[in-house]
Amino acid sequence: MKEGCGTAAWSDVAPITLNDEALMLEFQAGSRAAFEELYSRYHGRLYGFFRRRLNGDQRAEDLTQDTFLALIRAAAHYERRSLLRTYLYGIAMNLLLAERRKRAKDGLPLEQTSEPSTHVDSDAVLWIRQALQKLDQCEREILMLREYEQLSYAEIGALLELPVNTVRSRLFRARTALREQLEPCIRLNQTAVAGAPHETARLTRAEGEAI
Repeated sequence: MKEGCGTAAWSDVAPITLNDEALMLEFQAGSRAAFEELYSRYHGRLYGFFRRRLNGDQRAEDLTQDTFLALIRAAAHYERRSLLRTYLYGIAMNLLLAERRKRAKDGLPLEQTSEPSTHVDSDAVLWIRQALQKLDQCEREILMLREYEQLSYAEIGALLELPVNTVRSRLFRARTALREQLEPCIRLNQTAVAGAPHETARLTRAEGEAI
């Protein structure tokens, strides 16, 4: 590790299976293997966090790397007072907000939609994405943090600076609003696939892919 990055010289000793917080302490002490394990655990999750919120924009990978760079720079100041994943998503949230402010200032669209379609971009997935965009921004964020990032109510509250009870109530409203938005699509889907019961679950599966 280069001097000035906030950790001691790299050690290549592989860490025993440790939880995130213990790995972070090992990283503070200079373990390259500990950082590599954290990177392995969270790269995909953080990339998904950015990609979903930027609709697949290529900036998702850049912002994922920026998150880990910020973690490296702040390593010396990390204290084991909360879950490391909350700490990482806090960094990611700040970078996302900065990205959105920059795009707004430059007059650029906040979300890019020009990325080529993938195998999950079915009609059902697109319906989900469109329905999500109609939700209140805060409620949409709470829903995504809960369902996709699988954060606890307390973690979401800490990230968004909201009381836990507020998180619960807004999550309930978001789920209800999403279901109401999707009901016409569900009815249309069921009519279109009458006589093929296994297809009627397609929209439900797609919800998990798109949120």
